[in-house]
Amino acid sequence: MIIESLGGNILGTIPLGDIVFYINPFHLFMFVVIILFTVLIAFSRPETQVEASFGKLEDTRVGVGLSEFKQRRFLAIICGIATAGAMITGDLYNFTLFMALVGIVNIGIVSAVKQVSVLDAAYQYGIIATLCSLPLFGGACLILASTGTLSLLVISQMTYTTPMMIFGALLMFIGVCGETGIAPFFATKAEMFRTPGSPFILIIHLSSLFIMIRAIEILLIVIKVI
Repeated sequence: MIIESLGGNILGTIPLGDIVFYINPFHLFMFVVIILFTVLIAFSRPETQVEASFGKLEDTRVGVGLSEFKQRRFLAIICGIATAGAMITGDLYNFTLFMALVGIVNIGIVSAVKQVSVLDAAYQYGIIATLCSLPLFGGACLILASTGTLSLLVISQMTYTTPMMIFGALLMFIGVCGETGIAPFFATKAEMFRTPGSPFILIIHLSSLFIMIRAIEILLIVIKVI
């Protein structure tokens, strides 16, 4: 089975009605890493950013206020939980929902920053994420229409791949690229990292990286190139 060739033998499943989570060594590793990083964020305090002043010898320290700190920590935890869910879900539609939630909280993590450049970048990233939600959910709908199911376990057992399945998978992958802010959509999201508040900002990058890896796995499962 292609799932086993990509992530190893399935260690177990967690059926929740029509939604089935399945775990293999590959997914378990990513899930544990995300959870551990989320726990570290929950008990961490934000760093103070030091900015050099042009033409002066002084440095400017940019900190994070208490209310902003609480907001960022909460949204970073939600981002970590959503990313962890995307790592083990066996349902395409729930993967797209987790992906959309990650995109929303990524904007929220920097929404309280009082820097025009960062807020402008977050606004532009939000526009891109909103536009890319159409191919993201549209691709999942096309796969559902072509296969009659959204379960990756069922899709992986199919012996055929139709052009509509390939088209839907590619549309969905384009949507993931826009939601995660990778090339060619990376320019605005990169500017968001200029804001102070690590390690909360790091979850934006880590969630995008892990979800992109999972999206590539899903793409390979649907189009059956292995």
